[in-house]
Amino acid sequence: MEFGSFAEFHARPGYSQRDIFNESFEHVDQAESMGLDGVWLSESHFNPVRSVMSSPLMVASAIAGRTKRLKIGTAVHIIPLGNPLRMAEEVATLDHVSQGRFEYGVGRSGLPGSYEGYGMAYAESRQRFYEYLNIMNRAWTNERFSYSGDYYSYDNVCLTPKPFQQPHPKIRVAATTSDTFETLGTLGYPIFIGVRSLDMFQVKEQVDAYKKAWNDAGHEGPIDVSLRVPVYVSESKDDALSAPEDSFMKQFRRLGGQLAASVSRSGSEARDLRSERGAQLAEVDWERVQREKVAVGTPEMVIEQLNIMKDTLSLSGVVAEFNAGEGISKQQIATSLRLICEKVMPAFK
Repeated sequence: MEFGSFAEFHARPGYSQRDIFNESFEHVDQAESMGLDGVWLSESHFNPVRSVMSSPLMVASAIAGRTKRLKIGTAVHIIPLGNPLRMAEEVATLDHVSQGRFEYGVGRSGLPGSYEGYGMAYAESRQRFYEYLNIMNRAWTNERFSYSGDYYSYDNVCLTPKPFQQPHPKIRVAATTSDTFETLGTLGYPIFIGVRSLDMFQVKEQVDAYKKAWNDAGHEGPIDVSLRVPVYVSESKDDALSAPEDSFMKQFRRLGGQLAASVSRSGSEARDLRSERGAQLAEVDWERVQREKVAVGTPEMVIEQLNIMKDTLSLSGVVAEFNAGEGISKQQIATSLRLICEKVMPAFK
């Protein structure tokens, strides 16, 4: 199983934006030196109190230049916000800069805020998402191609450069709704999942549906499922169970509030489901969170929890949110990262 760090380039009170970039690049350097498998870059817009990561492909290129072995991924790049042909060019270029260390995680975002900031219709995001994937795949796999779709048309264009990896970097898609799991299983894409707004066994049902669709479509090899999850590791059990509580619970309550607020926003889908998930997260307590939504504890406790998650959700990878809620100190993050690399990862290799 692969282990990565979810690099949000988080903001902190009193930090300048220069400080945020410096701290985050130091974390990347630590991940490289300590042997973590990869870093995964989020995408965030118009939210200066949370993150400065508005340009993950540019940051990924900077990381490629300062590392030698670390896998670099996006988790996720919100592709309907850009031009698909331009993004295909940039991803192919980044693939060369990193010499094939890039993995392209994509999604459309479950919340409409970024679209509203750009003056785009969130209601179109699902249709745009699949059209964009189609265009990028064609651009990467054909010397020249033409395309006529609902949102973009191209006539006999030649994407330059073509990707370093052939036919292109692995594409991993964020999955949240049940119908998306089945669609992505049929299409054969690796997926990102989370257990933030549903319990683990509800997500297991979604993964089982993805696996069935994958097998029914005749795809070769095992399914490829990576879990994004808050992680805090300490040598002290008492510290491990208490130190991350405020920060991690802030994240769950914030997501609950965002889901509840999005119910009335233009273009939001599955309003009843969003409302229900938002209400559940507003009421979730730390004990329940510890049981099924995070991996916190001593190295031995985290190994046990991740094994449960691995077996239940058929995981091939874990992307650790070391600073979920933005309240974990720089030193605590460094300690968690070291213990993951030295004492947790070897149990899964």
